[in-house]
Amino acid sequence: MWNWEFAAEALPILLRGFVNTLIATVVGTVIAAILGLILAVAIRGLPRWINWLVRLIVAFIRNTPLVVQLLFVYYAFADIPGLVNVPALVIGFIVIGIHYSTYMSESYRAGIDSVPPGQFEAATALSLPPVRTFTAIVLPQALRATIPSLGNYAVAMFKDTPFLFAISVVELVTAAKEFGGSTFAYTEAFTLAGIIFLIASYPTSLLIQRLDRRLATY
Repeated sequence: MWNWEFAAEALPILLRGFVNTLIATVVGTVIAAILGLILAVAIRGLPRWINWLVRLIVAFIRNTPLVVQLLFVYYAFADIPGLVNVPALVIGFIVIGIHYSTYMSESYRAGIDSVPPGQFEAATALSLPPVRTFTAIVLPQALRATIPSLGNYAVAMFKDTPFLFAISVVELVTAAKEFGGSTFAYTEAFTLAGIIFLIASYPTSLLIQRLDRRLATY
């Protein structure tokens, strides 16, 4: 049976856990967006043998579970003698960012491939240097086609933050679990956690859909 007193007691605790969820999502998204672009450019421009190696690493990260990567990096850092303890949250958003960068790199690649070949030919005819061609002509057009999918990956990352429980980060779901374990008010704790997730992610999804439709008209 629902108990409003437990719900009122749980809410501040869950919101403190939500702060860690939000930090992991925002910082992880920034890491993923930057590293994903670097990977996409590297795969297109590196020599064949390095290209093959980068693709192999990307495929490995993409096809292994996120929770396994979190645990591996967490305990790998713990086993390095003399290393200053890295906070679990820092390890969490770095690993999540790297994991999702492999997906975002494919979005960037598709966006770059969608730029008409005539744009490259026009830049060559104007004798623009390659870096200028990419930053001023190719990248702005590629981002227009890429931003909606990057937003979708950011929402997916937000919903994957509960995996941080594996490395002892008290994010939203872990906070709900701990509150339920101490009060046996699991219904209130997890219901509120679900509502917080919904309130945070649903408007973002609507914004991404609106942005997608708006960019499609250009």
